[in-house]
Amino acid sequence: MKKIFPLIVVLITLSVAGIMLIQMSWINKALELRRDEFQRAIDKTLNESAQEIQDQFMTKQQTHLFNKSDRSYYLENNFTTQGFFSRDELHGIIENTLRQNGIKQPFEFCILNIFRNPVFSSDGFKQEDIPNSYNIGLANDKSAMQQEVLYLSVPEDKGIIIREMGWMIIVSIVFTTIIVLAFAVTVRTLFNQKKLSEIKSDFINNMTHELKTPLATISLAIDALTNEKVIHDADKIKIYSSMIKEENKRMNKQVEKILQAARLEKEEIKLNIQKLDTHQIISKVAENMLLQIQEKNGTLSLNLTATNHIIDADDVHFSNIIFNLLDNAMKYSKEAPHIEVQTLNTGNGMLSIKIKDNGIGMDKETQSRIFEKFYRAHTGNLHNVKGFGLGLSYVKAIVDAHSGKIKVESVVGKGSTFTVILPTSLAVAG
Repeated sequence: MKKIFPLIVVLITLSVAGIMLIQMSWINKALELRRDEFQRAIDKTLNESAQEIQDQFMTKQQTHLFNKSDRSYYLENNFTTQGFFSRDELHGIIENTLRQNGIKQPFEFCILNIFRNPVFSSDGFKQEDIPNSYNIGLANDKSAMQQEVLYLSVPEDKGIIIREMGWMIIVSIVFTTIIVLAFAVTVRTLFNQKKLSEIKSDFINNMTHELKTPLATISLAIDALTNEKVIHDADKIKIYSSMIKEENKRMNKQVEKILQAARLEKEEIKLNIQKLDTHQIISKVAENMLLQIQEKNGTLSLNLTATNHIIDADDVHFSNIIFNLLDNAMKYSKEAPHIEVQTLNTGNGMLSIKIKDNGIGMDKETQSRIFEKFYRAHTGNLHNVKGFGLGLSYVKAIVDAHSGKIKVESVVGKGSTFTVILPTSLAVAG
């Protein structure tokens, strides 16, 4: 998986980049084709304009030469626009021809004689426009005696090209966007799958370790019970039987945690809401954990100062919230744990429960992920921290189910403070 995953990402990236390049190339080719069409339309306009000017010249000369070679010879030696056309007439001929060929943008024109002097010129035509203008000789032969050249300046309207090709460009952008989004979703899914795979491996390893220890203890206790010296010793039988019972309870708790997490995910947990005295429950849970904390030479202090400490909650699940947070504070202590539990009332009738420890603390990344299911914080040199990474995700889910909030403040090496905020019965009633 570790080798295939980067390869898949690289292949998809190359595919998307290739498709985008093809799209851009296709749009560029389409623009070039449109410019070629524009050039052909201009060339056709020049030829047709020159032909129309010649025809009108012949008509004005009242010369009816039906033979093509005679007509060509006459034009080469006698053609001129001076004295036969006005500027408006020439403007009209060119404009009509442009429009017939689909060119609608404004234009300027100029006719120069054989000495490069202007014969006719539109108001907007400038001498510096000549090099960039389209041109055609008005006589049939470039060596004609009175050769005059028509210069036509028509700016290419890129806006028209874009508008005419707008639907193509829009469709191209839409499909490219869809491809990019599909790529992003695919890569994100791959990352999530990789993450889930790692989480599953960690979970299986943790679960194996958590269940293996009590099973090994039970196995040793059973072996001891079959020993001849122990069979006749009632006290030792009692000790080993108690050991088996405690380890069995420990395994049941671990299995219950996993089942509880599954029920939470399926939203199958039903809360038995009743009025609870939070101070009473906190004191009870703290009393049950005090012995474990004292065994580590630690302290647990209660600073229950909230005046309004009655909430509508589930007794079992609220007790589990306090137990999990206290257990977490104790597990992640480097040395003797010093834990403080404080309650106080905040605005809008809310109850705030703070659990502060002097543990190893967390960095910002860990704080952002601490409530994720199966996530376990790095413990540095601490190797005795066990669990499935389900405790805090369970706490978050239950707090949310009680319409509350939970947040954490922590500094690496200086400990953490978890704050649970729940509505009091007074706030709910109000």
